[in-house]
Amino acid sequence: MRVLVIGGTRFVGSLFTWRLLAQGHQVTQLNRGTLPDPFGARVERLRADRTGPDLARLLAGRDFDASVDFAAYTGEDGQRAAEVLGGHVGHHVMISTGQVYLVREPRPPGAAREEDYDGPVMPRPASEPDLGEWAYGVGKRACEDALAEAFARVRFPATCVRIPMVNGERDHYRRIETYLWRLLDGGPLLVPDGAPPRTRHVYGDEVARFLVELLGRPATYGRAFNLAQEETPSLPALLEKLRALVGSRSELVPVAADALEKEGLDPRVVSPLSTPWMSFVDPSRARDELGFRHLPLDAYLGRVAASFLAHPPPAPTPGYELRRQEVALAGALQG
Repeated sequence: MRVLVIGGTRFVGSLFTWRLLAQGHQVTQLNRGTLPDPFGARVERLRADRTGPDLARLLAGRDFDASVDFAAYTGEDGQRAAEVLGGHVGHHVMISTGQVYLVREPRPPGAAREEDYDGPVMPRPASEPDLGEWAYGVGKRACEDALAEAFARVRFPATCVRIPMVNGERDHYRRIETYLWRLLDGGPLLVPDGAPPRTRHVYGDEVARFLVELLGRPATYGRAFNLAQEETPSLPALLEKLRALVGSRSELVPVAADALEKEGLDPRVVSPLSTPWMSFVDPSRARDELGFRHLPLDAYLGRVAASFLAHPPPAPTPGYELRRQEVALAGALQG
């Protein structure tokens, strides 16, 4: 296939591109060119800001069997993709987020299904960090809505893939790595309150594999699919798995978020998976209709931990410079 990849040079998009190349597909990347990539002459590169006039100019007269959009965040992004690619692409896939459910009012009480999408959106929060999270979810909803409208109006063959928190070796936000640095110094691991009672994430390479398998399947056009692992551990249980994988004796110490803030510690930096803005989605549609089976949680966590141990980054994650304060607070909490 001839596949257009919009954005996606950092994490999942890079994994996806490798899989496309490994299967012999022709890849064209369209992005701003601000980050290097390892693909050499294997891919064609188009340099453009997808919000500017170069998008239409560079794609004029070009046809693709599929396009995958990693950089669509607004209703305008979805509308322009449909306008520019309409009649020129066999299948368009937009990477969305489970946060489209979190801005619903009320939020789905359990694992969000695709049918839980419709409904009113919660009011705009007054301040950060909720404001930014809300804007992200609302923007993705607007993008999905624009593509749904294009499908209903002109049968633009779009599919939306809703993913929760993405874990993996290439995660540029370094979320799992945040915990590994702390587990490997043997000190206590602070676990702030506020996290949902259960977690359900997704592995980056499994997203890439799903996208390759999804391309060109007419049964998915005009629809959305949640993609996530099957397991639903609590955050402490997830961290216990990481602790066992690296042989750490670190104790997990629960702490109130306001106690961290009082000590000058940001709960989102100390424990990036503790935020209430963690979507929890039901992946059964992708499993039952498309036959997709996600790699077991223990297997992919093992890969992430092994990669870290084999190739540790040159410096710890931001916030680790305050590790002494974390350890002191944990000691005070433990009496």
